[in-house]
Amino acid sequence: MTMPSFPVPTGGSAVQKDRGSALRARIKPAGVVVGGFGALLVVIQIVNSAMGYRLTAEYGIVPRTWHGLVGILTAPLLHGSWGHLVSNLVPLLILGFLIMLGSVRQFIAVTALVWLMSGLGVWLISPSNSVTVGASGIIFGWLAYLVARGVFTRSFGQIVLGVVMLVIWGSLFWTGIVTVAVADITGVVTVSWQAHLFGAIGGVLAAYLVAKADGPRKAKEPKPALSGGS
Repeated sequence: MTMPSFPVPTGGSAVQKDRGSALRARIKPAGVVVGGFGALLVVIQIVNSAMGYRLTAEYGIVPRTWHGLVGILTAPLLHGSWGHLVSNLVPLLILGFLIMLGSVRQFIAVTALVWLMSGLGVWLISPSNSVTVGASGIIFGWLAYLVARGVFTRSFGQIVLGVVMLVIWGSLFWTGIVTVAVADITGVVTVSWQAHLFGAIGGVLAAYLVAKADGPRKAKEPKPALSGGS
């Protein structure tokens, strides 16, 4: 008498192992790239401070001026003081590392979109004759990307990560955008809520576009094979 046998899924565990191996393989490159970016900001800050922050004045974003357009590309690399840089450095390294774990292409695409959206927003609506520098617009964009990504991808792991990011740093959206914008109405502030707002918008847009681009690729991935005996 032959006992009936049922198919036993074996491919699923293999897929999970492959994904785990791929993730571990990306940890070191992610640390190198993001750490290198942080080191670059420190080097630029050393040069800028030695020059009496002349780079800030020359290469920051000056709204609605032709030379201010250059600042869209250069302003996130500059900071107005060491305190300004230090306050940005920790979240920059953590958030950048988490995004780099996805892939280098994804990191570049998300960062480029956030970088341009934040800078253009500052150039368009910030007060005339102001000069804006700093990487906080990118930080807000990266944070918004990590929070929103799971909503569009419907990935449980990414949803959990987004919730964790929201719990840890979610208050930044209120204090760095809403509170500062309200203060700007009643008086002069030195924090660019415009960079934060448009950076966050860029992050959400990047999350949507990445999820949309990944959809067809995931649909083509082979499903785990099922095998069984007789």
